[in-house]
Amino acid sequence: MRITSTSCICPVLVCLCFVQRCYGAAHHGSIKVTRNQTKHIEGETEVHHRPKRGWVWNQFFVLEEHMGPDPQYVGKLHSNSDKGDGSVKYILTGEGAGTIFIIDDTTGDIHSTKSLDREQKTHYVLHAQAIDRRTNKPLEPESEFIIKVQDINDNAPKFTDGPYIVTVPEMSEMGTSVLQVTATDADDPTYGNSARVVYSILQGQPYFSVDPKTGVIRTALHNMDREAREHYSVVIQAKDMAGQVGGLSGSTTVNITLTDVNDNPPRFPQKHYQLYVPESAQVGSAVGKIKANDADTGSNADMKYTIINGNGSGVFSITTDKETREGILSLKKPLNYEKKKSYTLNIEGANTHLDFRFSHLGPFKDVTMLKVIVGDVDEPPLFTMPFYVMEVYENAKIGTPVGTVTAHDPDAANSLVRYFIDHNTEEDRYFTIDASTGTIKTAKIFDREETPWYNITVAASEIDNPGLVSHVPVGVRILDVNDNPPELARDYDVVICENTKPGQVIQTITATDKDDSANGARFHFSLDEGLSLNPNFTLRNNEDNTASILTKRRRYSRTSQDIYYLPVLISDGGMPPLSSSSTLTIRVCACERDGRVRTCHAEALLSSAGLSTGALIAILLCIVILLVFSLAIVVLFITLRRSKKEPLIISEEDVRENVVAYDDEGGGEEDTEAFDITALRNPSAAEELKYRRDVHPEVKPLSRHHPSSSLDSIDVQEFLNQRLAEADLDPSVPPYDSLQTYAYEGHRSEGGSISSLDSATTHSDQDYNYLGDWGPEFKKLAELYGEVEPERTT
Repeated sequence: MRITSTSCICPVLVCLCFVQRCYGAAHHGSIKVTRNQTKHIEGETEVHHRPKRGWVWNQFFVLEEHMGPDPQYVGKLHSNSDKGDGSVKYILTGEGAGTIFIIDDTTGDIHSTKSLDREQKTHYVLHAQAIDRRTNKPLEPESEFIIKVQDINDNAPKFTDGPYIVTVPEMSEMGTSVLQVTATDADDPTYGNSARVVYSILQGQPYFSVDPKTGVIRTALHNMDREAREHYSVVIQAKDMAGQVGGLSGSTTVNITLTDVNDNPPRFPQKHYQLYVPESAQVGSAVGKIKANDADTGSNADMKYTIINGNGSGVFSITTDKETREGILSLKKPLNYEKKKSYTLNIEGANTHLDFRFSHLGPFKDVTMLKVIVGDVDEPPLFTMPFYVMEVYENAKIGTPVGTVTAHDPDAANSLVRYFIDHNTEEDRYFTIDASTGTIKTAKIFDREETPWYNITVAASEIDNPGLVSHVPVGVRILDVNDNPPELARDYDVVICENTKPGQVIQTITATDKDDSANGARFHFSLDEGLSLNPNFTLRNNEDNTASILTKRRRYSRTSQDIYYLPVLISDGGMPPLSSSSTLTIRVCACERDGRVRTCHAEALLSSAGLSTGALIAILLCIVILLVFSLAIVVLFITLRRSKKEPLIISEEDVRENVVAYDDEGGGEEDTEAFDITALRNPSAAEELKYRRDVHPEVKPLSRHHPSSSLDSIDVQEFLNQRLAEADLDPSVPPYDSLQTYAYEGHRSEGGSISSLDSATTHSDQDYNYLGDWGPEFKKLAELYGEVEPERTT
């Protein structure tokens, strides 16, 4: 296959194209790529040979940014097998095939359909193959070639890091390097001058210059002074095509600031200053300011002020304010107009950071004179001491003197002074002061253990001018007296083992005392001498404010005595000494062989009887099981009792009027509220019921008196009519219809009835008047059974 390109632009490519075409003319105008030669001979097997190739021109060039209306011709593919009859089909694959690059499958011509940008992609790798159009079998192996995008000058240089901000010290030498700027060009640096950049300065001369090749910016003048001009704006241009006409350019701005150096000495604006200070100025307070000017900035303008001589160097001091760089004049000693009326000070201001390169511009310091005039003022009283510390014993009586403060008028008039205590706090009310003498006395009884120190403020004012007041702090220390007996440091839980040996230490005790160490630090321990000699324990005083409790017996038994009480007497070393008695509780416990306590309670008694811990747990578990079983039986018994049916009438005395409960399923027998059901069961008994028992009727019922002989022949129809008439005429019945069911079962037997229903008609001689005393809950019951008339509302 041959590949023919016609995109020869530059002279180099012209030569390459010339070589290509001359070579092609010698071989009948084509660059041949031989294909596999396969011979089919009868009786012989198929033999494969390595394909023989001629010289291959495997690169094409296409110009970027092509803006023509037609697709740009790239080159031509041609196979030696192509006889021009259209039987060969050319196929193009790879990067951009079919989208950017298209091929005529008959002629092999390749065209570019889009405008390409070399800066986005420099080349494309494609594959070409010639196949038989009829059989679709390859005529030659697939060949790879490259289409390179040829660069044009379409990108201007750019400063990717600009604009720039840079500094350079003032007074620098000419040619001092400031900054190196770099511009980049996206064009092909290997092709022509499209990416060859040169630098030039558009703005910033004559102060700065730039190297055209490297882009290094340098100072162009000597001794550039920051105090004269501090900021410079320099514009640098970068142009491609080596700066030739038609080249593209880009620019950037470099902001250059001159940094300060110490090239300016400080200077006071005046050589003489005057300052007025009243004599009432407080020691340590600032009384004036002074400042030397320095044209430099930052640390180069840092200043230090000193008083170098003069008659006021011992009275005044000067410091430097680092923020404002001012000298602050302060008072070291009090001023007294009556003794000295003025002072003269020589003040020096000097730089603290020197640059010896500019020492010839010095000296970097300056001196001025300051005259201080003291002003006369009426001063408040002056105490003889800046503060007072006094002492008084605790428990001292009210009015006991504590101490005396003294103040005087410092002015020439020497006025009398009055003293008083500022009652600003509660502590100030615990003391009083004599207004004339300044003697302080107690106003309460103090307890050092409660408050050991008091701070009060005493004020003094002139009698002639009470507005001038001075104050002094007074501290009062409360001294200790031995008024608290010692006591045990804590509640001790002393345990002793049964197998303890005689002389064994079972506990070490200590004591505390609320008093000061001078009155209570030394303790003495002993057993109470008022008691008989203790046969069980003894005490040993260790002479170090501790005592040890020791055993005196060989063995202790819990069965005989499990708790012992040991009284201990503790005394201190104060004057006079105080003492107190405390009782130690000592428990006897069972211990292991190594001394560890096993138990100290009732279990020990069981253990002595031979019962182990496991046996005790088993006994307790059995008891719990028995309790649970007993509880289950009780619950079962109660449940069975509740499940038993109650009798309808408990006894003959328990008569329930008109309330009858049945366990049958009948529907009409439960409606017994409005009538007496016994009459329905036995019409013969109806004569005994004159009216309803739940209410007292206001009218008499219809007469129903019949001879006893006629009762046996009574008609049920007549009986029902009578009951209907009584219900219609009775005003006590409810104002609505009631349904009454009658179940007449015939005449009763000669033997009588054993039903409890007849008992409802029996009149009892029992007195129910006591029901009225049971309260309003039984009012209705009292009306039914008693003789109390019910309350009616008209």
